[in-house]
Amino acid sequence: MRIAITADHNGHALKSHLVDWLTSQGHEVDDRAPQGSEVVDYPPLCADVCRQVLDGHVERAIVIGGTGSGEAIACNKIRGVRAGLCHCMFTTEIARAHNDTNVLVMGAKVITPDLAERITATWLVTEFKGGRHQKRLDQIAALERGEPLG
Repeated sequence: MRIAITADHNGHALKSHLVDWLTSQGHEVDDRAPQGSEVVDYPPLCADVCRQVLDGHVERAIVIGGTGSGEAIACNKIRGVRAGLCHCMFTTEIARAHNDTNVLVMGAKVITPDLAERITATWLVTEFKGGRHQKRLDQIAALERGEPLG
């Protein structure tokens, strides 16, 4: 799978770990993060990888911050992005199966590299269930367009 990845200064080490791991798993990884540990603002980083997904350059994206909270907020401001903040296996499975997330957000200060690998592996293979969940995604898209709901 083609995956774009980025991280701010807090997520730099975990991002580097995941780039190596994803590559070893056979994925094509586009590392779009700044190099080094200099303090950077995450909103432009989020916008960049989200655009890679929306423009079809990659199938999915991963964003890593300190907790991931701000990154998830920033990513979800972009129409068409469904970013899931995942810190455990349960939220990861729901993010994909129910919400069809196309961006995975994780917090380097919250999870270990081993857990990040397990979360990422699960996120990459979990299929969207569709059905009643598609109706909810359609409602989210309507909200993005500024349309009222029922």
